[in-house]
Amino acid sequence: MILDETKILKVSPDLSGEGDVEKLQFAAEIIKKGGLVAFPTETVYGLGANALDEKAVASIFTAKGRAQDNPLIVHVADRGDIDKYAFADGNGKADILRKQMPAPLTVILPKRDIIPFTVTAGLGNVAMRVPQNVVARKLIELSGLPISAPSANLSGKPSPTKAWHVIADMNGRADVIIDGGDCAVGLESTVISLCYDIPRLLRPGGFTYEKLCELLGKVEISDAVLEQLKEGQKPESPGMKYKHYAPETSVILVKGSMFKVREFLSGKCEDEKCGIICFDEDTDARCDRILVMGSRKNEQEYAEKMFDALRSTDLLSGIDTVYAVLPETTDGISLAIYNRMLRAAAFNIIEL
Repeated sequence: MILDETKILKVSPDLSGEGDVEKLQFAAEIIKKGGLVAFPTETVYGLGANALDEKAVASIFTAKGRAQDNPLIVHVADRGDIDKYAFADGNGKADILRKQMPAPLTVILPKRDIIPFTVTAGLGNVAMRVPQNVVARKLIELSGLPISAPSANLSGKPSPTKAWHVIADMNGRADVIIDGGDCAVGLESTVISLCYDIPRLLRPGGFTYEKLCELLGKVEISDAVLEQLKEGQKPESPGMKYKHYAPETSVILVKGSMFKVREFLSGKCEDEKCGIICFDEDTDARCDRILVMGSRKNEQEYAEKMFDALRSTDLLSGIDTVYAVLPETTDGISLAIYNRMLRAAAFNIIEL
């Protein structure tokens, strides 16, 4: 940190409030000076630093307690800026995806020398993104710099989708926390690598696999999306580690039809030492220990609520286990839900 204590700045999500831009200008100056700023995006809150300043980037890893082999995403304010830091021009698939930006989408491309290897964890490729969030883009614009930013949480904990999540983890670690309200998507950006002959999905998100296939044709899904990294395999993207997004409470995943899930949960609802994360249809019981994620017909709502629910389990007294129900399929955004929950539970799953 370069400030003596963390400064928390509240702004309106559309920057319509009096003094909002001035607050972001203050935060942008902190970025320029090598400090850390937590800021909202449409996906999750990010912990940002000047991507061109190796010392500032290194302070991200220190603040989060993050392993140095875990690459960071570089955020820019305009899709036209991507080619300043990665080799994008003339790449037909990159051109197609850039036309979709701003979006909850990250594209991995060969990096230019201006991006230090501290950002890419020693890899020759860099992850580039243009966030949709107005506050995020304005902060980047005012700083005049590309901003490296992983999620603004302590490493391994559930990603932050609300300002209080960030304050709980980063107060005293980041110079500035910008409170811009709740994140709309609730899951980190989709990550696709264009450094293979066939584009490869490394991390699913709100920009779905089906949408990528519609735009690009054939897209491979990395084995690491739904499986553990192999021994010695280096993560190409954030979020590929064995255990990630996890609360202090042990998580066990439950997969099956609604009928089988209801039968399973009927017994668990009586166990006061367990919490439950489930759909509306999965149980008629309601109490503080049961965190309802919306209807099975609306998996986007599950995605929006997921990280908040995982964090909230640590606020429940006397709980030692959480049973979390998975969607029945991996279509659409459900693939991203599976990906995050598998890591939150360290692949501990009950197949009913």
